[in-house]
Amino acid sequence: MNWMTTIFYFFGAITVLSALGILFTRNVLHATFLLMLSFFSVAGIYVLGNASFIGVTQLLIYVGGILILMVFGLMLTTKLNGKALVTENHNRLIGVLLGTVFFSILSYIIIFSANFEMLKSNKTLPENAVEFIGINLMSNYLIPFEIAAILLLVALIGAAVISEKRKEKQE
Repeated sequence: MNWMTTIFYFFGAITVLSALGILFTRNVLHATFLLMLSFFSVAGIYVLGNASFIGVTQLLIYVGGILILMVFGLMLTTKLNGKALVTENHNRLIGVLLGTVFFSILSYIIIFSANFEMLKSNKTLPENAVEFIGINLMSNYLIPFEIAAILLLVALIGAAVISEKRKEKQE
């Protein structure tokens, strides 16, 4: 086992352990910090897999944007209430069953898919992966890219409309 495999397993173990920590902690702020650790580890796995563009995107969008916003929101919320946000887990059995079912389905799809043979081969990405991704995204996958952009825009507008209705009801 070489050092790259050791580092991969290290990042994988950190990801799994921090994800399990998220499941079992009751403090929401601690869960957010564990999620941040998990995202850092996933970005490390991407970089080790020669997907540096996705790894940097993971850090910038998830860790740099979304999680920092969550941390600030939680910290400001706890300042208003004066107590820590604590959650209760009521549906553990259903969660374990659904997790097992989804894990089984995804494992079946990955193992018996035609792309699994390609994953086992030693094919590498082109030298300039960012250019390759950009050209494919704007030529072969333009319609799914535009549909995803429209769905995100509709979700953003829907969230704004829902928050406005709640403000009107409070006044």
